[in-house]
Amino acid sequence: MNPAATPAPPDSGGASHQKHVMTAEERAEYERLRRHATVRHRRVRQAGSSVLLLLALLLAPLAVVAAWVQDTVSDTDRYVETVAPLASEPPVQEVVINRLTDRVVANVDVKAVTDSLTRVLQDSGAPPRVVEGAESLEGPLRNAVRTVVDRTVTRVITSDAFQQVWEGANRRSHAAVVNMLTGEREGAVRAEGDTVQLDVGEVVNEVRERLVDAGFDKAAAIPDTDRTITLFHTEELGKAQDMMRLLDILGTWLPVLTVVLAALAVWTAPAHRVMLMITATGVGVMMVVLLVALAVVRRVYLDSVPPTTLPTDAAAAIYDTFVRFLRDSTRTLLVVAVVTALVAYLYGPGRPARAVRTATNRGTTAAGRGLHRAGVRTGSTGRWLTDHRAWTTGGVIAAGALALVLWNHPTVGAVALVLGIALAVLIVVAVLAAAAGPTAGHEDRAAAP
Repeated sequence: MNPAATPAPPDSGGASHQKHVMTAEERAEYERLRRHATVRHRRVRQAGSSVLLLLALLLAPLAVVAAWVQDTVSDTDRYVETVAPLASEPPVQEVVINRLTDRVVANVDVKAVTDSLTRVLQDSGAPPRVVEGAESLEGPLRNAVRTVVDRTVTRVITSDAFQQVWEGANRRSHAAVVNMLTGEREGAVRAEGDTVQLDVGEVVNEVRERLVDAGFDKAAAIPDTDRTITLFHTEELGKAQDMMRLLDILGTWLPVLTVVLAALAVWTAPAHRVMLMITATGVGVMMVVLLVALAVVRRVYLDSVPPTTLPTDAAAAIYDTFVRFLRDSTRTLLVVAVVTALVAYLYGPGRPARAVRTATNRGTTAAGRGLHRAGVRTGSTGRWLTDHRAWTTGGVIAAGALALVLWNHPTVGAVALVLGIALAVLIVVAVLAAAAGPTAGHEDRAAAP
């Protein structure tokens, strides 16, 4: 619709034909309808972006847990790395030492030894005081046996050889984790009814062999049964197994789906930078929620384990060891979210953001000019960097993001390292651009707002 009147073309037969000229009322109505369409379009985009953001935030904690489960179950090295510290945890070692010592001492019939000694003394006509003294040897003898057994077991459990045996056994029985999650009754870690148990059979064999070699022939009678330690007891194990199976299946695609939804939320929103800042902040909040949930689950787990089954410090060591990589991943994503939100804010029009950009530009410009006056001139390269500053900045940020994506299990330290390198590269690029020296055209662009 054109408000201007235009004359008819020459071949129109000379007829005077003009297009309709909008009146003031018609133009006002036209502008109102156009604004309404624009507002409606923005509202639709905002609504769609909000729905995508909500889905991404709800899936973010599940995606982290699913990736952790899938990674721990499918990667043998990762699984061994997860459970290996248990062999060197003092509370866990103390539990294993006490359990094995009790079982060995229970198989040594000290009373039979003292009774036999008493009969021999009686038959040989020893004085009554000597016979009574032999009868009272049961307690000291039992304590002596326990001391020797405890020393032997402790030497085995705290040795490097035990840690190697532990890691080797877990590497060979990596399928035990899958069995526990799926309810199978095989492997070192398995589900028995509503309990999860740890099989220490190989440790028992090692201790039994060491005791027999040390002269305790009775240790050969240590039974092959009752070789498990209950890790935890819960009536919700069946539901947890179902959830773990689902998370294992979705472990590969759920994180991808979450990232895609978050990217679509940012791309669909009318204000991309603002939505990126909101998305990063929301992801950071969800990671905090996940950390709080892990702390709550830890408390519930410790409360559900009777002290007679497993001491609290040992149960805490087991829980913390198993979920430490999940905690590390959650903290890493929290730091990445905070950094992303901060970068998005610094690119905005806020007064603090402008102050930071201004101070940075002044610093790099002063450093570049100092190099220029010292005879270090970057010439055309520096001018090219000045003309393509947005592209170089975006390239450095993309390279940092790609490095984190390709990093095998990045930690908070890895994020800090990549961030530091990216900032250093951006500063160097800015200094090199300023060291080119101003030209007429570049001075005009530098003076432009």
